[in-house]
Order: sequence, then C-alpha cells, then structure tokens
Amino acid sequence: MDMIDVEQMFTRADGAYLFARWGRPIVPVVFGVDDATLSVVKGAIEAVVVLAGHQMAETDPELGVNVMMFFFREWDELAETPDLDRLVPDLETLVARLKAADANQYRLFRFDEAGAIKAAFVFVRMDAEMSKVPAEDIALAQAAQTILLWSDAAFREKGPLAQIGEQVVLRPDISAVIRAGYDPVMPPVATDSSHALRLAARVARELPV
Repeated sequence: MDMIDVEQMFTRADGAYLFARWGRPIVPVVFGVDDATLSVVKGAIEAVVVLAGHQMAETDPELGVNVMMFFFREWDELAETPDLDRLVPDLETLVARLKAADANQYRLFRFDEAGAIKAAFVFVRMDAEMSKVPAEDIALAQAAQTILLWSDAAFREKGPLAQIGEQVVLRPDISAVIRAGYDPVMPPVATDSSHALRLAARVARELPV
C-alpha cells in the first residue's frame, strides 16, 4: 500500500481530501437487535476501538450517546422512529434517496468545532443480501467504517473485511490505516493530501513487503 492507495481512501467523489478521526470516547447504542446480537455489535465496536488505540466510555457528557446504530427491514421504518427527525436533518429526503438507490447501509457523521468526529448514525437495512451475512461480519464492517471518516468511494469495489481460512477479519491494510490514523502524533483532521504520505509511511512499517 503506497501513498496513492492511502490517498484514495480519503479522497471524496468531488476530489477533496478529507480525513477525520474521533475526537472523544465512543459511546454506542444499538436499536433493532436482540440481546445476543447486541453483544456481538458492541463487541465489534470495542474491538475496533482497541485496535485504533482509542477509548470507549459509559456516557458522552454532551450527547449522552454518540454512536447510534439502527438495524431494520425497510427504510420507511426510520421515518417512524420517534424523534429521529430531530437528530437527522431532512430525514424524509434522506430516506427517499436511500430507497431510490436501493441502499442497504448508510452512515452519517457529525463533527466538533475542530472537525473531528463527535457523533455517527449508522443505518443497516437487512435486505435479502445483508440477511445472508453473519451478524459478526456486519458488525465488524460497520465498526471499521465508523472509526474513521473514509471516502464515500473507499469501499465501493472492495469491502473492509477479508476471509482468512474460516475466519472473517479486517483486511490487514485497513487495520494498518486505522492504527496509523490514530497515531498520537497524527492530526485528528486533515484536508491536505500530504497527510496521506505520513499515513502511508506508518502503514508501510506494519505491512509485510
């Protein structure tokens, strides 16, 4: 993985480079799953947070919780969720757009004054395709895609997971980028693509040649 590979992971469709990581401990809440799946989802989030060298907490002093994950069958269910329209701007328009695209997942981020991530909303529609995927894999993929502000095209052709034998894990390059992004000497926010060169140098030290 070289600078160009890393740069593409944080270059948006409009050509702008934008990197952001969490600026506060992560406090998740999960809706639409049973107790067993809840443990799986929270376990995946914790594993990715530990990988990043970041922190979790019991409560966010400003927001209470700052990662809200929703699992459901149809996008229209979001419009029926009490008070969600107060948290997600233009919820009806967003739902209509996601329905038209036949999407099965979407992530929405909020940022603090410095530009670091302060909240995330994760929506997973359990359509026929998604229902075939084990809960552990869905949870791990969503956690990985929420720990950083990846490009909107970063995982369009290849997801963040890899099959190693019978086990599904985070791709080694994605794990390396996450760790590099949370290196204490790296900035929590970057808009200049030269940032990708610094990330790539740290990733190169981890990945085998």
